[in-house]
Amino acid sequence: MASLTPEAVDAFLRETRIAKLAYLHEDGSPTIIPIWFEWDGKVARMFTSRTSRKARRIAEEPRVALSVEEPVGVHERWVTIEGTCAISDEGTVALIERLARRYYDPTRAEEAITGWTKRPESWVTLTVTPTRIRSVG
Repeated sequence: MASLTPEAVDAFLRETRIAKLAYLHEDGSPTIIPIWFEWDGKVARMFTSRTSRKARRIAEEPRVALSVEEPVGVHERWVTIEGTCAISDEGTVALIERLARRYYDPTRAEEAITGWTKRPESWVTLTVTPTRIRSVG
């Protein structure tokens, strides 16, 4: 199958989808978790608890991959971003607000935002900068 064009990759990643974030355990073995994300055309952003296992591991080993695909029954398309992940406090509350409103219905989004942002210092932004993007579609 052919790769998607850069424009198709960008459009695909801007749609609301669940991504799978792959990172490495301390022993070097991989793990994958589902995660909300946003794509701005250059980087992917996610948020997580400052004390989460993924935040601790990514701080030690920033190489990650993010995979996004169509569900079963839809014509095959997928994008995988391989790169490095930076952790920061910048813009985390705004990211939480955007993603909650994107992935939840309005009532549930506002409830989540209220709960999560009571302690904004508890959250960090994960920013994946691609070193390689692969796709099929």
